[in-house]
Amino acid sequence: MNKGRTIFAQVMDHIPVQEFQKCVIRYGGDRNRRGFSCWDQFLCLAFAQLTYRESLRDIEACLRSVGSKLYHMGFRGKVSRSALADANEVHDWRIYADFAQVLIHMARPMYASEPLGFDLDNTVYALDSTTIDLCLSVFPWARFRSRKGAVKMHTLLDLRGPIPTFIEVSDGKMADVKILDTIVPEPNAFYVMDRGYVDFERLHAFHAAGAFFVTRTKKGIKLRRRYSHAINASTGVRSDQTVVLDSDSARKNYPDTLRRIHYYDAEQDRHIRFLTNNFDLPALTICLLYKSRWQVELFFKWIKQHLRIKVFYGTSENAVKTQIWVAISIYVLIAIVKKRHELEPSLFQILQILSITVFEKVPIPQAFGEVEPQEKYRDFSNQMNLLGL
Repeated sequence: MNKGRTIFAQVMDHIPVQEFQKCVIRYGGDRNRRGFSCWDQFLCLAFAQLTYRESLRDIEACLRSVGSKLYHMGFRGKVSRSALADANEVHDWRIYADFAQVLIHMARPMYASEPLGFDLDNTVYALDSTTIDLCLSVFPWARFRSRKGAVKMHTLLDLRGPIPTFIEVSDGKMADVKILDTIVPEPNAFYVMDRGYVDFERLHAFHAAGAFFVTRTKKGIKLRRRYSHAINASTGVRSDQTVVLDSDSARKNYPDTLRRIHYYDAEQDRHIRFLTNNFDLPALTICLLYKSRWQVELFFKWIKQHLRIKVFYGTSENAVKTQIWVAISIYVLIAIVKKRHELEPSLFQILQILSITVFEKVPIPQAFGEVEPQEKYRDFSNQMNLLGL
């Protein structure tokens, strides 16, 4: 069925084009397209992500070198630097943000049965943000500090996969904790976050919605112990207590009880104190839940290393956000391709192979049929292996 079709075209076949067009229509993306549609723009940026292109000139040169193949790869407009630059300026970035959510909704069920590494049936999310540095003189709209520009990517990562389920791109000055106001808590799900997100009024909203949170205490938080529970000291747990906020003013923000767990990490010789509103799980499981939060850190590190979200093809806010959302779409799309074709290589290996085979005319499984055992890629893909991909 795929005889004579490029691997790039086969990968793009996994995109629900009708859903993409719904996003385009929603924001009037092709109202004045001038021969270069939102779909052409998406294909150009997808190609750039898959093949690590550095600039608009780079994208144009590579695609024009295979001009006879472009039509069969899905391109309908003439590929040029000016056309792509104009599209990055005028095509609303929300088109690609909404479409990324479409792909995320497709991918999540595929990874729903992935193991967490410990016994827990609930959905577990890790919440964190990463800062993407920008040159203030080139991106003056992204002022972060007096001499520095930046945007933040706030991400809620489903740890079964891991697939990002919520992403917000904000200015660099936005406090991390404010993102809690935009997340709709899912009952019985666990939200794991660092102490930068400790705001008891916001956390109580999660508690009231039936969701659980796991975080760390901060200096200056005064808690009063009500009960102490039995522990197994051999696990590293030093105490497991039911506590309440000490002052009347603080209890107005969080009037219910909390659970405080003191854990000693012998490997790094440090004491860690966790806060949660879950009283049913074993204390050690709560500690393991917090440890799993580092998967979102690895996710940030991975996409910064292997996708193009540090060097941008345009300088406007619209162009930057478009590129970030297309990068996320490609990450999720490759995760979908991996599952649908039952590919053994990690996402890193898949991207590496795709980068040099996008113009090959062989079925996707055949392109990965002779990939060497994953152990030989350990130096390159170890970080992604930790994520289970």
